[in-house]
Amino acid sequence: MDHASTLVTLGIPAVAAAVVTLFLAGVRRAAPERFTAVAAATAAWLVLGGVLASSGVLARFDARPPPLLLLMAATVSLALLVGCSSLGRALAERIPLWALVAVHAFRLPLELLMHRAAGEGVMPAQMSYGAGGYNFDILTGATAILVAWALRRGAPARLALVWNVLGLVLLTTIAALGAASTPVFHAFGSERANEWIAHFPFVYLPQILVAAALAGHIVVFRAIRMGAPPAMILSR
Repeated sequence: MDHASTLVTLGIPAVAAAVVTLFLAGVRRAAPERFTAVAAATAAWLVLGGVLASSGVLARFDARPPPLLLLMAATVSLALLVGCSSLGRALAERIPLWALVAVHAFRLPLELLMHRAAGEGVMPAQMSYGAGGYNFDILTGATAILVAWALRRGAPARLALVWNVLGLVLLTTIAALGAASTPVFHAFGSERANEWIAHFPFVYLPQILVAAALAGHIVVFRAIRMGAPPAMILSR
């Protein structure tokens, strides 16, 4: 990963840090009694990923089972757990629907960084929206801004439902694409293997950002189901 630009090397963890900050801010507002425990668990999760990537453990694709796939499975499980838990319910109940949607705007700068990484040869081309790519999750990030604005202005929650379904489909597509592209499966050949996420700091893309997107979609579904007012204003 030595040929990755400073923009990509610092940009990915910067987006992850922003998402973690927003998540903890949401927990402080929605479930303040859990903030300390959640913050500690989040810090431990960050350290775990950083240590595994920095030590080279995640890059051992010859191991069975491959450590990276184990981490990805744990990431998906954790995201589902958070989204379906009582914490996820608290976020759905006490954070406005428009704000829950707006958080997903992080996927716009993330996809731009991933596109840059593909251009630098750090990330395989199929994981970008450029030529030869199949990743169109940038649409989720770009439309999140517009949908959040419309909800804030009083648009019906069904707009969020349509957006959420499409966003989840795009997220599932790129996550499956990323897993299939690892050296474990070589779905696109060894020369287009998805190895970069096994290295620090790029491990935070699946471990933090994919997890946040998945949990976020679940929370949006729960908020819609509970009939949360889309334009509810954030209170102190």
